[in-house]
Amino acid sequence: MNEEDHLLDSMVTYRDSGVDIQREAEVISSLSSSITYRRKGFGEPIGDIGHYAGLVDLGGLVLAFTTDGVGSKIIVAREVGKWDTIGIDCIAMNVNDLLAVGAEPIAFVDYLAMEVMDEKVAAEIGKGLDEGARIARISIVGGETATLPEIINGFDLAGSAVGVIHGRDRIITGERIEKGDAIIGVPSSGIHSNGLTLARKVILDAGYSFNDPFPPEPSKTIGEELLTPTRIYTEVLDLIKECDVHGLAHITGSGIMKLKRLTDLEFNIYNPLPPQPIFTFLQEIGDIPEDEMYRTFNMGMGFLAVVADDYAKDACDILGGKVVGVIE
Repeated sequence: MNEEDHLLDSMVTYRDSGVDIQREAEVISSLSSSITYRRKGFGEPIGDIGHYAGLVDLGGLVLAFTTDGVGSKIIVAREVGKWDTIGIDCIAMNVNDLLAVGAEPIAFVDYLAMEVMDEKVAAEIGKGLDEGARIARISIVGGETATLPEIINGFDLAGSAVGVIHGRDRIITGERIEKGDAIIGVPSSGIHSNGLTLARKVILDAGYSFNDPFPPEPSKTIGEELLTPTRIYTEVLDLIKECDVHGLAHITGSGIMKLKRLTDLEFNIYNPLPPQPIFTFLQEIGDIPEDEMYRTFNMGMGFLAVVADDYAKDACDILGGKVVGVIE
């Protein structure tokens, strides 16, 4: 084995940590291929399974549905004994997907499954859910709890959200994207809720604990940095009102390749937002290849908007972002 081969073998990838994005896509395809029944008439679904949100036609209105969870960020919360922010993540992961089709979030239900019921932990989770709902301007209208000692290790938190679009012509799917459109990058708040399996492996393999000081900012711990809540991009609703929006992407697993969900056109990200220190830290201690970082993490850009070039400046002002690329 030459030196280059040895170096490549020592690099850590998301797949090495136990998450194979390509395999997940194959499983999703297998699952969805078995789902063939579709309601007709009132409540008929719009489009195919696989976009950011499921869409249902209610005549003058379109309902959008999402479901998602917090993932292995829960393990970090457990390790540091801090559960009051992951509820924000749960709301954010659902609401951001609603926003990505142009839907206004209106209602949310949560699902909390526990190995053993713990009132203290549940109360802390509830604080985060309430704060996330306030930020997203969405009502929590119900939920479900379950005690599953033979299935759950600790607890799992997930939820589902519904949003509304006032007319089928206002659905944003990316089909209007064209060459020359500007791509606006919106800053994330950090690692959000994706790639935590790889992040945890890298940190522990490097000999750190989640309670150690975070080297770039020693005033907080590594665990506290990882638990920074996912940003909720409610500014997108203002963007839709003011600008000619052709596409929206919530950047989660697979990074900026989420744009491929919107269009078959090529895109050139020539001026990306700078990644926050957490990403540089993880890449350095894990010797993670650059392309793997951008496949796994948001790398500082948590949301992308594709707008007609004439609206680029206004879009940047509304979103607090900048032009990071162009559709080619």
